[in-house]
Amino acid sequence: MASVRFTVTPTKAEDLPGLSDTSPDISSRSGARVRFGSRESVNRSDPLSEVSGGGGGGGADSPERSSIEQGDGNSKISSVYINNTHGMDDDDFYDRNLALFEEEMDTRPKVSSLLNRLANYTNLTQGAKEHEEAESIGEKKKAGKSPQMGTFMGVYLPCLQNIFGVILFLRLTWVVGTAGVLQGLCIVFMCCCCTMLTAISMSAIATNGVVPAGGAYFMISRSLGPEFGGAVGLCFYLGTTFAGAMYILGAIEILLMYIAPKAAIFESKHPEGEGAAMLNNMRVYGTICLLLMSLLVFVGVKYVNKLASIFLACVIVSIVSIYVGALVSAFKPPDFPVCMLGNRTINGHEILDNQCAKKYLTQIGEQGESEGENYTMINENSTMTMDPSLAPPPSEKTTYLWKQFCEGSDLNASCDKYFISNNFSEILGIPGLASGVISENLWSSYLSKGDVVEKGSLDSSNDAHPASTHQPYVFADITTSFTLLVGIFFPSVTGIMAGSNRSGDLKDAQRSIPIGTILAILTTTLVYLSSVVLFGACIDGVVLRDKFGDSVNGNLVVGTLAWPSPWVIVIGSFFSTCGAGLQSLTGAPRLLQAIAKDNIIPFLRVFGHGKANGEPTWALLLTALIAELGILIASLDLVAPILTMFFLMCYLFVNLACGLQTLLRTPNWRPRFSYYHWTLSFLGMTICLALMFISSWYYAIVAMVIAGMIYKYIEYHGAEKEWGDGIRGLSLSAARYALLRLEEGPPHTKNWRPQVLVLLKLDEDAHVKSPRLLTFASQLKAGKGLTIVGTVVSGNFLQSYGEALAAEQTLKHLMDKERVKGFVQCIVAQKPREGISHMIQSSGLGGMKPNTVVMGWPHAWRQSEDPQAWKTFINTVRVTTAAHLALLVPKNISLFPSNSEPCTEGYIDVWWIVHDGGMLMLLPFLLRQHKVWRRCSMRIFTVAQMEDNSIQMKKDLATFLYHLRIEAEVEVVEMHNSDISAYTYERTLMMEQRSQMLRQMRLSKSDREKEAQLVKDRNSMLRLTSIGSDDDDDTDGGEREKPVSSSSSSEHHRRVQMTWTKEKSSQYRAAHSGCSTPEGFRDMLSMRPDHSNVRRMHTAVKLNEVIVNKSHDARLVLLNMPGPPRNTDGDENYMEFLEVLTEGLERVLLVRGGGSEVITIYS
Repeated sequence: MASVRFTVTPTKAEDLPGLSDTSPDISSRSGARVRFGSRESVNRSDPLSEVSGGGGGGGADSPERSSIEQGDGNSKISSVYINNTHGMDDDDFYDRNLALFEEEMDTRPKVSSLLNRLANYTNLTQGAKEHEEAESIGEKKKAGKSPQMGTFMGVYLPCLQNIFGVILFLRLTWVVGTAGVLQGLCIVFMCCCCTMLTAISMSAIATNGVVPAGGAYFMISRSLGPEFGGAVGLCFYLGTTFAGAMYILGAIEILLMYIAPKAAIFESKHPEGEGAAMLNNMRVYGTICLLLMSLLVFVGVKYVNKLASIFLACVIVSIVSIYVGALVSAFKPPDFPVCMLGNRTINGHEILDNQCAKKYLTQIGEQGESEGENYTMINENSTMTMDPSLAPPPSEKTTYLWKQFCEGSDLNASCDKYFISNNFSEILGIPGLASGVISENLWSSYLSKGDVVEKGSLDSSNDAHPASTHQPYVFADITTSFTLLVGIFFPSVTGIMAGSNRSGDLKDAQRSIPIGTILAILTTTLVYLSSVVLFGACIDGVVLRDKFGDSVNGNLVVGTLAWPSPWVIVIGSFFSTCGAGLQSLTGAPRLLQAIAKDNIIPFLRVFGHGKANGEPTWALLLTALIAELGILIASLDLVAPILTMFFLMCYLFVNLACGLQTLLRTPNWRPRFSYYHWTLSFLGMTICLALMFISSWYYAIVAMVIAGMIYKYIEYHGAEKEWGDGIRGLSLSAARYALLRLEEGPPHTKNWRPQVLVLLKLDEDAHVKSPRLLTFASQLKAGKGLTIVGTVVSGNFLQSYGEALAAEQTLKHLMDKERVKGFVQCIVAQKPREGISHMIQSSGLGGMKPNTVVMGWPHAWRQSEDPQAWKTFINTVRVTTAAHLALLVPKNISLFPSNSEPCTEGYIDVWWIVHDGGMLMLLPFLLRQHKVWRRCSMRIFTVAQMEDNSIQMKKDLATFLYHLRIEAEVEVVEMHNSDISAYTYERTLMMEQRSQMLRQMRLSKSDREKEAQLVKDRNSMLRLTSIGSDDDDDTDGGEREKPVSSSSSSEHHRRVQMTWTKEKSSQYRAAHSGCSTPEGFRDMLSMRPDHSNVRRMHTAVKLNEVIVNKSHDARLVLLNMPGPPRNTDGDENYMEFLEVLTEGLERVLLVRGGGSEVITIYS
């Protein structure tokens, strides 16, 4: 087989003597390679122009050296085009496979570069800096320790520790005794349903992207905006702070009442003052405890974290001891007798002589009885035997209780009527699991303040009168009701945010947070519900209603059921409440610091500062002061409803955030946790609101007023923030208010959705030429967002106003037919390109401006009767780029499916070549929301160059898609450096010849026909003069010319083997610039193509080969659209490049981003 050499001979061949020409043989397109050798050592105009053979890496050569390398046994010499006019540095070097995109690499980086920056992504610490700020290109991330905590240690156990708290040990028995088992179960179930629904909503928000540590504040502020976020964040902060005060008060109550009662500083000699004295003791000891805990938190959080496991162990041991004790009580009830006078409960502290009776006998003998009185025989141990007949008669003595009800200890003293008419009796405080006492405890027994705790099943005289507080009864300290008990119990189910607060420490937060939180809630719900039943089944009602255990000698009520000793519960609950208080004092300052660093509330800025290591010193100080206010209240039952309000408001807005995001269907709303629904979110929100007013309607109003004031303060005086909040979706209903708000700044990445401007063209009869463009736009938007359908009517507005109205009506009818909700804009202009430019500039209002332009591809642009069609197309591309709008160009739009033709199962292929904002990632997701594309799967291909690690790129891309919550197959296609084929060279030459003839001669219609015939003759001549012809490939732009073998190869060789210099090339072009004769055209046939066009054509050909090979059966192919050349002289060449790039593909969507990010991994 004969060969043809294409050689450029240097002007001075002696510069590099001894080097022989190295030119390969030319065969077919697939195998042929042409090498343009040069033996002159000159600067390369562009490293991309170097053509290397085999798999060598010639692209890494320095531009100052003569590129001579040895590869595969053959010497390789860099190609140098003599008509180069500018040089390029190594920093601007990009592989020839991406030559089409090289002019925009500074703003649209290669995919490999983007993935490399995202590969080592780690969660940022709470409040460290705004996590959504883009890093500079040259910034290097510090390698951090990867989080390793799993679901059990990172979420489940912290949630258990935060949920189980002081209420379980100090108040649950009292709640059960007062409300009864049935209403107690109702209270627990309502509160747990509230937290479960909130946890479902929280899981959806927490798995919708990467959530840095920040808990509920972060989720609400980023979902509902800075106003709601700041208001609810402060409420959550206050709730956490008051929770710390509540835990401290609980610990002090355990200390002073059950561990060391004698440690009390203030004591009262009168019963009426005992409550006040106790509150004063709580204030003093609570303040001391708060100071110690604050000091410990200030010294170091690491000590708190080390103690956390110990405190959690105390909680678990205490709960286990309760269950064991309940089981043991079925066989051997613990001995805790309760003294009763009639049906009234006697305070065990007042029985100093351990005599639950009125009188007792001091002589050994038979017990004497007298009607209506209690006698007890005191058996005195004695070693002396006495004759009963000689024993003196037994003497009667009154007990200590007699003195409490009578005016003296004498038998004839005046006594209380109820005391006279009723006898003392002892009952078992803990009858046991098998006693059947649950039947008595099923129903409620609400008391007013000062009422005596009574047992209804015991007999009592009818002439009873109100008891005096001076008498040794067990009294109710507050008036109880169902709503009060709800407010007191609810804090025992809070703490569900512990997992989301630790998201930065989790190995897989999006998996661990939902599972761990929901399992923790299920566990605690089961414990609470079973505890309600066990308490009602094992403990007598009077003991349950005895809040402080006075009837059982001052023991902790839940401790009386514990096994083996009440001290297990007492010590365990004391340490657990101390640990919970430390956790609250640790978390609350960091929450305040996060709010302060977000700078949404100006007067809180000072609290964003702290120690050098980031510890929030000033925030801790403010937290301690607010907690001190709670401690000064001193009553656990009064503090609990306060924090209930704040937590319920926080949970209400978590549910609202999830519900709104679901209903608005923002493109960024793609939670990995799929077991949620907007109805569940609104049900949870309703329960939260109901519980707020059920527990305390005035506290609820106060909490809402506080939140409203903070909201208004942030709105009018706070720093402006844009976090992509969902409230912006609702703002659309209030048009003027929303437009003014939306115009304040560009939309956040998370709030980005395609606001489409569809450019349609009408024919002479005012019919839409490509109605499927509108169909495609409706499928892309799925009925959401802004749609503007525009067209340009040529002419003068004064004369063409009627035509404009007719065109507008045509477009409206088409929109109704396609069921597209939007607006029509018709512009009259002298030139279409000017009209389109005006439309792009003026469409929309305020924040409701289009951000995406959809336009059709100019079919048959080579043979079009309107030579301005393709020029208008390129001008529109430039205008959209200048306006920073995204551009979508569906090619072969007539082949796209209609809304009534769902696609069968197949693939939507994304060819991600350069990164220009993430449009290629988002568009398939939006299309798959429509029924037409729903059954299609998504595949993402990206191109790896010689210097890229394709295996690492694939891993990084999979990680990136995981963070984006997008399901897709990933494949990295390797494009090795290769020589420019003869087909590429010849096609570039044909393109330039045609473009130059059309441009220089400004041909008329008849002349263009002659020119087309000449090009056809040239095509035939190339076939005759080329070697190794294959079958011709037909395309929509003409035939692909492939050289074939003939006897005229020598003539062809003679014609192309010429000595070229820059000067000679310029002279040649100047001499032939005005050629208008066939002889002039023949001389043009010997011209050499521009090297940059050859490289661009090489990129188009190579990419097209790979895309057709991989995606020939895809339902839709999405591809980066390269930008038009900066020099307008190459516009027609640009159209040819796009044709080559998309040859052989059925449905193609060319995508060009607007220069801003449209998709994010953050929540």
